[in-house]
Amino acid sequence: MVAIIIIINIVYVSFFTIRMILTLKGRRYLAAGISMIEVVIYVVGLGLVLENLDQIQNLIAYALGYGIGVIVGMKIEEMLALGYTTVNVITKEYDKDLPRLLREKGYGVTNWQANGLEGDRMAMQILTPRKYEISLYHAIKEHDPKAFIIAYEPKTIHGGFWVKAVKERKIKEWAAKSQEKENLK
Repeated sequence: MVAIIIIINIVYVSFFTIRMILTLKGRRYLAAGISMIEVVIYVVGLGLVLENLDQIQNLIAYALGYGIGVIVGMKIEEMLALGYTTVNVITKEYDKDLPRLLREKGYGVTNWQANGLEGDRMAMQILTPRKYEISLYHAIKEHDPKAFIIAYEPKTIHGGFWVKAVKERKIKEWAAKSQEKENLK
């Protein structure tokens, strides 16, 4: 009974996490479908605990399953990596032509001259699918380990030249090559 309650709660909370993410990403119909499955799992799990409320191990199993479910749900979210990230970069490395290098890798880059406490800087705004965010950080740090990087998730994207299918394919190819280099080290 304890193992069943733990498993039910892990599955329930994972579905809950995925539903919340889909809701925040505007995928309402998929989120609604998942919520129907989620509520059935919730009622079954809670029913098992309430029927046997006199057995403390069931309550502990429910709480343990909930906590593990949060971790599993977060891992699933990381693997899905839905949406895009906007990364703002400030660097003093003008001579390396970082914007061009990042564009060649498939990232959408807008750059401009900026001024900081220590003088002239280059500022860049880069749009990337979330699943390639870490690869982008590695590419930036490879050319400027001291770059100042801030990332956030845009709620709405409209306009621009970026053709998702073409650019994402380019980024995938570059990310695969980078991974091969890492594996050889």
